[in-house]
Amino acid sequence: MSRHPEVKWAQRVDKVFITVLLPDAKDAKVKLEPDGVFSFSASAGAENHHYELKLDLFDKVNVEESKINVGVRSIFCILEKAEKVWWKKLLRGDGKTPHYVKVDWDKWVDEDEDTGSGPSDLDLGGMDFSKFGGMGGDDAMGDFDDSDEDLELPKPGEQDSDKNEAEEIGDDPSEEKKEEKKEAAGST
Repeated sequence: MSRHPEVKWAQRVDKVFITVLLPDAKDAKVKLEPDGVFSFSASAGAENHHYELKLDLFDKVNVEESKINVGVRSIFCILEKAEKVWWKKLLRGDGKTPHYVKVDWDKWVDEDEDTGSGPSDLDLGGMDFSKFGGMGGDDAMGDFDDSDEDLELPKPGEQDSDKNEAEEIGDDPSEEKKEEKKEAAGST
């Protein structure tokens, strides 16, 4: 009997990102059909368990423009949609989504926030760090106020004056301990 690997997904208006989480996958095979059928099979684990899945995607895809990257910990696919429209869900049909298919919140963007830029420019060869430049310069933290104005820390001279006041009142425990040590030393 075969097992199902965990699958994460996210989308943009023109792409669907599918990540199959299967560390140390051997003989990974991915098949994508134009009508939107995504098939995966591989073996993994110390006992070489067989994993497979078949997903009937919500709509058609462009197989020639889609990309795949088989990594050590996962298989990452960028599927180009045949039509640039937002899908209501990943899978067609009215059934419940299988428990092993989850939203990839690291890549997720809401439909109204999808500007057609950013992760849609992902390259399987690595991250494009130039995109991080848009996060802001000196004011990158926004309205976050990290000043120490509200903290009331005693000044170095004040700490000593508090100790002196305690000695004057006779509440300094260090003086009592000194007296006890002297008495104990004298009685031996």
